[in-house]
Amino acid sequence: MLSVKTTIRLAGLLVLLAALLPVKSVAAGGGYYYQLKVYHLKDKAQEQVLNDYLRTAYVPQMHKFGVKNVGVFTSLETDTARRIYVFVPFKSLKDLSEIDHKVFAAVSQNGTAKDYIDANYRTPPYIRLETIILSAFRQMLAPAVPNLATPKTDRIYELRSYEGPTEKYYYNKVKMFNDGDEVGLFKRLGFNAVFYANVIAGSRMPNLMYMTTFNNKADRDKHWETFSADAYWKDLSSRAEYQNNVSKADIIFLHPAAYSDF
Repeated sequence: MLSVKTTIRLAGLLVLLAALLPVKSVAAGGGYYYQLKVYHLKDKAQEQVLNDYLRTAYVPQMHKFGVKNVGVFTSLETDTARRIYVFVPFKSLKDLSEIDHKVFAAVSQNGTAKDYIDANYRTPPYIRLETIILSAFRQMLAPAVPNLATPKTDRIYELRSYEGPTEKYYYNKVKMFNDGDEVGLFKRLGFNAVFYANVIAGSRMPNLMYMTTFNNKADRDKHWETFSADAYWKDLSSRAEYQNNVSKADIIFLHPAAYSDF
């Protein structure tokens, strides 16, 4: 016979499972996991050191470890808010959890990017390193390299983060992307998405993030005008079941680095 304490624990577990099972949109089996590293920088000197490291050491080493595509992007912000974003897809959380140590060890051993690896504590190559872990949406289980016609220097990448006021509202917004086929709408209108994903570890949870790409700023603005006027979007966004599910939206404009795979 089970003890009272064990019975209570099992009951609690069943309640938790019952709460999670209806949220099919989040349980996207077989999808990729993403690491989004955000380097906060204070000046051009740090930006130069970091770019040299990423270009000559980090990205080539990731390729050697079998990570085919690595995205590196610079934010279109002022000097007081410099950011470099590094986007890396993984097929498993195990691969993701091991990669940073493996890359650092390999790069330290082969002697590349010494300005970054051996930086003095008084002159670090960044102010702060933020890491966000994500899991791919069911409607887009793997990342995509965008098919754009313009040179990388002209392209605009748009990274969006949607926070929910509560977990229930957040899961509702994820459902809107998957079951409501907001992902399909973006695809139909040619937004060239890189990824759509749930944030499973980050500083602004509960939130989702996605990235779309455009030939240039004018192309971006035209796409969003078409999106806002689309009949399906007007219907989807007006449905009672999908109201008030975003409490804060952050929009970040990015340029891809010349050596970025995305």
